[in-house]
Amino acid sequence: MSEKKTDFGLIVKLLVGIGVGIALGLMAGNMRGDGAVISDTANAIMQVVGSVKYICGQFIFFAVPLVIIGFIAPSITRLGQNASKMLITAIVIAYLSSIGAAFFAILAGKIFIPMLSVPVDVTALHALPKTLFVLNVPALMPVMSALVLSILLGLSTLLTKSGTMEKLLVDFEAIMMLVVRKFIIPILPVFIAGTFAQLAFEGSLTIQLPVFLKVILIALAGHFIWMALLYFIGGLISRRNPWQIVRYYGPAYLTAVGTMSSAATLPVSLECARKSPVLSRNTVDFIIPIGATIHLCGSVLTETLFCMTIAHLYGIQLSMGTLILFAMLLGVFAIGAPGVPGGTVMASLGIVISILGFQETHTALLLAIFALQDSFGTACNVTGDGAIALMVDGIFNPEGKDLQTGG
Repeated sequence: MSEKKTDFGLIVKLLVGIGVGIALGLMAGNMRGDGAVISDTANAIMQVVGSVKYICGQFIFFAVPLVIIGFIAPSITRLGQNASKMLITAIVIAYLSSIGAAFFAILAGKIFIPMLSVPVDVTALHALPKTLFVLNVPALMPVMSALVLSILLGLSTLLTKSGTMEKLLVDFEAIMMLVVRKFIIPILPVFIAGTFAQLAFEGSLTIQLPVFLKVILIALAGHFIWMALLYFIGGLISRRNPWQIVRYYGPAYLTAVGTMSSAATLPVSLECARKSPVLSRNTVDFIIPIGATIHLCGSVLTETLFCMTIAHLYGIQLSMGTLILFAMLLGVFAIGAPGVPGGTVMASLGIVISILGFQETHTALLLAIFALQDSFGTACNVTGDGAIALMVDGIFNPEGKDLQTGG
């Protein structure tokens, strides 16, 4: 009962953070003297908001590589000889999910985009004031480096049968879980409030959203359809009820909407997945952190759809062969993309330009509208990780050993 109360409390805090952020951003945005001139009060408010959000974000992203090491490395030692097989399986499933989402977007784009009439010119957004106070806390290593290091540590400890190292990894896991529960999760609502305050102040919520609302709605529908398909497949493979995972993922979905980052949402994702009674603890601790780095199906689906929309608006002809090649390569880039805001589109700009033939104007528009919905694509990525964990657990743990008690 206490876990359910905690889940409910976290959801309420996240929703309050979103609401407070939007209200604060709109209030500051309305404090304009002449035209677009920002009043001193509005400027001061947004400087404080930007500073608080920046500091919270620095702490969160500093901790993420440590969380990855703390959960993946010890989980590998507990998984034993299945670890390398599970890793390969997870990568293959993540890639198939990403390119499948891209092909689904191509199909939807071919059907719906010709029916849309979306203006190309997007009203300029209001510039954010400079951050009042900047405290740089760089991460010890990039997310991908942490992922590789955790795999090496886990496999090396397993192969050498080092009891001392295994105990150190388990102790480090406990330390990072404490950090997640006592420090990261409590500041997430503040970070989310700052994000939405800036979006509201810039005008993204009132200016850009109506312009591309139809395309975004199509993308959102695609996200939910794809997530439903992933969980359906996961249920077939594992012969377990997918709802027993989905029902716990509300806080993770809302956190992803606010942070726009799979990596920043990782602590909450782990908390949610660990409460599922149909997933084993070892699989969760191994697959969920990996999924946050390599499984970006929602972002891939959205980017493909937006690229097709922009090509339609500017008269760029994209053959089916070009789209298929783009989708196949985008799946590869998604696996290597950092799980940070805009990571997928930034990592794939090379193939956007070289394969689709986008120019500077097209890529700028892609970045703008991708950023507008990035939170929902991230939420799809994060929620889809639970389905991958269900598939992997069904393959390597068919008897359902070590299942968690749930909430």
